[in-house]
Amino acid sequence: MDRRTKICIWIILLGLANFVAYTMIYMLIGGEAVYGHIEKLDGGKVRCVLQSGHDVPRWVFIYSGIHSISIWPTMAAIMLAMLTLAKERIVSSMRSTIVRGRTFITILATVITFLAIVITIWFTLHFVTESVKARPPRRDQPATEKAEQAARGTEALAKLNCVSHRGASRLG
Repeated sequence: MDRRTKICIWIILLGLANFVAYTMIYMLIGGEAVYGHIEKLDGGKVRCVLQSGHDVPRWVFIYSGIHSISIWPTMAAIMLAMLTLAKERIVSSMRSTIVRGRTFITILATVITFLAIVITIWFTLHFVTESVKARPPRRDQPATEKAEQAARGTEALAKLNCVSHRGASRLG
């Protein structure tokens, strides 16, 4: 195995490990921070909220945001490594087509790189702007309003015959 192949395989393996780590941590903490927000509380304290609504410590929020941003260049590196490994096969199979194999590879590598850069910048800007501007805390609905909504939902389900003891006994 030549040096380039070993490097590409290591890039693929490390990139996949990063993606698995991201997925496991995402499941563990209950979301990601890029689409989360920070709320200002009384007394100058802040509350870091993931996009799922889970509260996390500030260091977890920052870590989650950075790891979410790192996924895009990681996936681009994996795709470019795979493209490098498949280069000779692509070139040999695209000799008689309109676009030559090397041109196709160059175009594909350029598109992958461009999209990864754009999405990484987009995620980074979104995360930084949400981290810098702290929102006021969300106000929960009054208990009476919540009870009214629950009652409306139960009535709607009853009308649809989804919640019916008679229907359930016929099916059982």
